[in-house]
Amino acid sequence: MAIPASDIGSVTDGAEAGRVALTFFFNLMEHWGCSREQQRVLLGSVGNTTYFKYRKLPAIRLPRDTMERISYLMGIHKALRILFSQQPERAYEWVHKSNAAAPFNGQSALEYMLAGRVIDVADVRRYLDGVRG
Repeated sequence: MAIPASDIGSVTDGAEAGRVALTFFFNLMEHWGCSREQQRVLLGSVGNTTYFKYRKLPAIRLPRDTMERISYLMGIHKALRILFSQQPERAYEWVHKSNAAAPFNGQSALEYMLAGRVIDVADVRRYLDGVRG
């Protein structure tokens, strides 16, 4: 990834933080192999116009909800990189694998997050933080 998840915290809350967050987001989506529609849902069900504006990686102050979602995704990425430190490719595959554990109940983490609520993304983050210990 071009921008480590830890770097977002060093950027002030403003237009530059938005650009850094979007750069991270789109890099992660490429690694996860997410479709445009999946990306739009993970960003908070943004419209096509907004999505394509974000793809240009502008220096933009993102809505609080969008920043919160990306922050959770950063935590998910970080936790997976720690859990699969010896096999980084597995960190990117994990989100696509079905998982019998709660809260997934047979869904993949990505399917679970695609319900569209910010709490769903937060649940995946909490789950991974619990597994990490």
